[in-house]
Amino acid sequence: MQPDERLDRVRVLRERGQTPKQIARALGIGPAEAGRLVRAAAILSQAEAPEPAVAGCWISPAWSTGLTIGDHSGWPLHEDAAAGADGLVAVLVARKHRHGKVSVCGYLADVYCLGVKNALGPEIMDDLGLRGFVRDFFSGYHGDPLEAPIELAREVVLGSVVYARGLGFDPHPDFAAAEGHLGSWAGPGTITFGKGGKPLYISGPYDDPRPVIRTLERTAGHGNFEFLAVAG
Repeated sequence: MQPDERLDRVRVLRERGQTPKQIARALGIGPAEAGRLVRAAAILSQAEAPEPAVAGCWISPAWSTGLTIGDHSGWPLHEDAAAGADGLVAVLVARKHRHGKVSVCGYLADVYCLGVKNALGPEIMDDLGLRGFVRDFFSGYHGDPLEAPIELAREVVLGSVVYARGLGFDPHPDFAAAEGHLGSWAGPGTITFGKGGKPLYISGPYDDPRPVIRTLERTAGHGNFEFLAVAG
């Protein structure tokens, strides 16, 4: 099977709702190669197809903690700052798909410093699967996810990418396959990223903070960012 034929086959299998593992078995290839083809097929499909209607959009509670928000009275806000997660905001977008299913992409954005740290999808599922997926995706937060307009999802995710790139950090490689689910965004937006407008890097117990700090010293300048180490 030629490379172009494999990509076409992957696109057909994804439209039928098959997972990357199932696709790997069907094509007789490894999981890593299947994942690469799934991402490539998603990018190609997004470039060719008109933008499907939004079937649902959610954001983690207390997403705005530490951010400066412009005049957007229609954006959902959570007043309990304790429900925040140190600048890590989760966003989930579902769009209508063929055969009564939905296509779902998720994003984890560090809105204080690093931008998109993880992304997934597109994942194809039915409405019942979507309800369970939403519950599981936001299970690490205190409180239920908030229904959000797609404009908010775009600005949080794509705006954090622009902010992080200005500090020298690129989004997670899996973001390329999921980016198109957000739709186009001209920017700039009305959100001021960083905690209180200043980069804050929060290092986890298993992170090596040295490369990040060196990058921030080069791009933001010594004394123009904050650093917090979280103990295990």
